[in-house]
Amino acid sequence: MRFWSHIVLVLGLLIGSAQAGWARCEDLAKGYGDVIPKRSDTRIDVGQDFDTILERGFLTFAVYENFAPFSWEDGGKPMGIDIEIARIIAADIGVEARFNFVAADESVDADLRNQIWKGPLIGGQVSNIMMHVPYSKDLQCRNEFVVLNGQYFNETLATAYRVDVFPDEPPTTPFYRFHKVGVENHTISDFYLSNFNGGMLLSNIRHYPEHEDAFAAMEAGEVDAVMGVKSVLEYLDQSDEIAVATPPLVNFALDTWTLGVAVRHNFRELSYAADYAISDAIADGRIAEIFKRFGVTHTAPDY
Repeated sequence: MRFWSHIVLVLGLLIGSAQAGWARCEDLAKGYGDVIPKRSDTRIDVGQDFDTILERGFLTFAVYENFAPFSWEDGGKPMGIDIEIARIIAADIGVEARFNFVAADESVDADLRNQIWKGPLIGGQVSNIMMHVPYSKDLQCRNEFVVLNGQYFNETLATAYRVDVFPDEPPTTPFYRFHKVGVENHTISDFYLSNFNGGMLLSNIRHYPEHEDAFAAMEAGEVDAVMGVKSVLEYLDQSDEIAVATPPLVNFALDTWTLGVAVRHNFRELSYAADYAISDAIADGRIAEIFKRFGVTHTAPDY
């Protein structure tokens, strides 16, 4: 379920693209009236300004829990790609990085509300910066109390497959008329395959709680391929018997999205500082090296 909040965003983009393309912010506000709060509903004392952060000597980052290869804890030690990028941001500003591991809510909008600009209703706390936030005009327009910035990675859907079953080329979607394919429940891949050509593939789709479970099922021969998020599939691929590829997806254009960071709207100086740190780290290769250490191919955003 860890990708559920992101599927809500991507499905929204899919519906919008079938109509008139990107909408103006005021039009989006009308359509998402229950999402955008009134300014009087917000707590103006949430978060810390840039000078306060420098004075106290640390930055707090919201990162998703149990989310390898991006963020998880190993014996209480923060690990992952997002953790290392957050440390680059903090080091560039001259402070320590501290982490709040959080569970994904039902949507990215709810994550931004709970982790950045307002805080959860019960317990918890806001963070200065949230990692792994989809960079989207729609999302920005719906959430006027956050600033999206610091793009660091283009994520995409991919397919992991058994080389002995598909020795000549990676399978494309029509192959699953004859081969079983695994997906994580309630993800973009699940949505795409389940609805492909009126549901013609449903009999060969196998659902699993997590990418890891689907991958294990493929290694055991229960399915011949797994469709999912490329970074996770690459991280899980430790065998020469499995390959990961990005074959074209029939009738599906929104298979790639950009990830960045989010900061509360009235702390833009921090947002700019994070953006500069990430841009420099992309330019000099530090971020690409971080991805390589975790077995993931880094694809830089198109600014």
